[in-house]
Amino acid sequence: MLRGPPGVATPGVRSFWGSIVNRTVFLVDGFNVYHSLREGERVLGRSLFWLDVVGLCRSYLHALPGKAQASEVWYFSALAHQREREHPGTVARQTAYFAALEASGARVRMGQFKARAFRCPICGSRFTRWEEKETDVAIGAAMTRFVCDDACDTLVLVTGDTDLAPAFRTSRDRDPSKTLAVIFPFRRANAELKTVADAAFTIRATTYARYQLPRGAR
Repeated sequence: MLRGPPGVATPGVRSFWGSIVNRTVFLVDGFNVYHSLREGERVLGRSLFWLDVVGLCRSYLHALPGKAQASEVWYFSALAHQREREHPGTVARQTAYFAALEASGARVRMGQFKARAFRCPICGSRFTRWEEKETDVAIGAAMTRFVCDDACDTLVLVTGDTDLAPAFRTSRDRDPSKTLAVIFPFRRANAELKTVADAAFTIRATTYARYQLPRGAR
């Protein structure tokens, strides 16, 4: 086996220090981040919704093992068509933001909202609640695909959703050599995800303010 000087890994060879080039993929749970941004806005008293997701993710590369390089940043979300009646222009603003994310280098993947009927257990009245579907499944599938296809050395989820813990476990079972990390959005820390991840970080509200795309209007 080829070996480099002490403390430096040979390209393509994993060692105690990790690969000399650590291919790092970020998978971002857009809705989890969105609700975190709303809380951040209440704390800071300013708009945060034009978040520079790629810049934010790359700011964590220095904290990851090896010479981490962000090979891909994937952003998962859905268009909220059901909000148009009460909040006209919602879809147009979302579409503009997603286009800005793609221009910055992110890969945007869309899920969808579905209506779900509920009955009030107290008064018996019926109502409809819109729930985002497919995103968790899409993120989990992407995570296991990147790991199983050896398309990364480190995979980082940006979420606080405990539903993604099984994807962590499945990915680790398939390839224990991969580093699996989680970045918790502001006020979205999750004990279970922290337990299953190799590394965990938490975003501050002030960090959102530092990473904003040129347009700041909603």
